[in-house]
Amino acid sequence: MDFKLPPALEDIRLRTRSFITEHVLPVEADRGNWDEHDNIAEAPLAVLRAKARAEGLWSPQAPVALGGMGLAMVGQAAMYEEANRSIFGPVCFNCAAPDDGNIRVLSQVGTEMQKARWLAPIVSGEVRSAFAMTEPAPGGGSDPGMIRTKATRTNGGWRIDGHKWYITGAGIAHHFILMARTSDDPRRGLTAFLFHKDQPGWRIIRRVAIMGPEEHGGHCELAFDGLEVSDDNVLMGVGDGLKVTQIRLGPARLTHCMRWLGLAKRCLEIAQDYVSHREGFGIRLADRESVQIKLGQAASAIEIGRLLTMKAAWALDAGSHAKTEVSMAKVQVADTLQLCADTAIQLTGARGYSKDTILEWIYRYARQARLVDGASEVHAMVLANAYRAKGDGFWSWG
Repeated sequence: MDFKLPPALEDIRLRTRSFITEHVLPVEADRGNWDEHDNIAEAPLAVLRAKARAEGLWSPQAPVALGGMGLAMVGQAAMYEEANRSIFGPVCFNCAAPDDGNIRVLSQVGTEMQKARWLAPIVSGEVRSAFAMTEPAPGGGSDPGMIRTKATRTNGGWRIDGHKWYITGAGIAHHFILMARTSDDPRRGLTAFLFHKDQPGWRIIRRVAIMGPEEHGGHCELAFDGLEVSDDNVLMGVGDGLKVTQIRLGPARLTHCMRWLGLAKRCLEIAQDYVSHREGFGIRLADRESVQIKLGQAASAIEIGRLLTMKAAWALDAGSHAKTEVSMAKVQVADTLQLCADTAIQLTGARGYSKDTILEWIYRYARQARLVDGASEVHAMVLANAYRAKGDGFWSWG
């Protein structure tokens, strides 16, 4: 087996790493460039986005014809890990969630008209987007089959009424993909709709305050009361909503893993630098066996996560749904991100707990990893069911 990246992808990886080092990390280091939600402010972000575009490091998941890089999943895995060496990296390259997943699904299943109207402005960076699926109980969360937001047939379109929450980026999004129920059919009861923020019939109830730092646009609660959507803004077809969620969420879970690996590596980078020069009781921390064990375990967990993530990316590129591969990567990398953030804070002590480093930012952010795009327990159920069905074939090569 050859684990080397092809030369073209290795070049992209190295250029991304250099861009982060030269341009993004200095911006991250100056708290004056942060907004009130612990993210990069729009003014410095605009400068970095222009530089990334000029370097040919823009919209890696988008088709070349629309101005993207056209990278397959393996290429994205190599680039995204380097991009998230900075907490502000992915958004600079237009590969942060939720735009990243929305670009991918619209590229795959949108009509030419939909691509021109809804996709191209997201790829260009002209607008941001959101994916509105999650609902308060008893509505849909990890189980989209529980969605209660309802779309009712009208003359030439649909009227949508319902309630969503924790919709990432909704506060600044212009373009939305909305999941709603169009029938009671267990497999074909959901439909995906496209709408613009200026359309009447919906509103943001609140921007939900969260434990961790927030993406641009926050995590919002939305109410729909008579939003009207025309037939030409149905994504795929009526009753294809479950397919849309499957097409979008599988790869999106994996791109989360790609980015989280970058953050996990950054945690160890900070910790390693600190223990290499910090002394206590006459010995460097790096020379203590207990410290070496912590760093070794964390480094090993990262490498396991990288291998699982790259295997899942390879499987997706080969045409597989990669359901089990993605679930394994999601569980491993979510746990790894928490492990690395906690380990780094423990080794750097009060400095790691303070805002003198970004470790506390990553620690707060990391807790969501075991929840978003399916809780870890849901993915463990997926794996258990796959093993029960396949037996020893669960571990087949290829």
